[in-house]
Amino acid sequence: MIRLLGISGSLRRGSYNTALLRAAAELAPDDVTLETHTLHGIPLYDGDAEAEGVPEPVAALKEAIAAADGVLLATPEYNNGIPGVFKNAIDWASRPPADSARVFGCRPFALIGASPGGFGTLLAQNHWLPVLRTLGANLWTEGRLMVSRAGTVFDGEGAITDQKVREQLQAFVAGFAAMIARTKG
Repeated sequence: MIRLLGISGSLRRGSYNTALLRAAAELAPDDVTLETHTLHGIPLYDGDAEAEGVPEPVAALKEAIAAADGVLLATPEYNNGIPGVFKNAIDWASRPPADSARVFGCRPFALIGASPGGFGTLLAQNHWLPVLRTLGANLWTEGRLMVSRAGTVFDGEGAITDQKVREQLQAFVAGFAAMIARTKG
């Protein structure tokens, strides 16, 4: 069994990226589980706060990442880049530096994203590349999934109504899981 962790980079209740992760969990192969995690409760990074101890929501995120066979980041794109709340959470998860390799080191990561715009999340995904490289993550680059015009892809309950996007998401998750299975075996 392959255990994936999906992290949504949006706090919005009706988030397209959270909906994308729910769909990914539904479409995952039978030998794959995908648990989703949000960023709710993670405070802004503050070195003084870190000196007092890693906050519980950060510790929970770190342990969820460390326990996963692979991590799927569902990133929105804000102003052509990574949402601050998402980058903040990953920055926190890399603290303290001595623990970063346990959480990120060589762990498979993949990027997906949904946006109301016409280019999907291309620029946000590109901005994640140096961050993940710096953290020592093993970025899966055999596939990319950028859902554009997300308002036409999801219904009011967050279900994907576009069959082509469903098929692309299913293939993406299967491909990511297959890469993890190869490296585990």
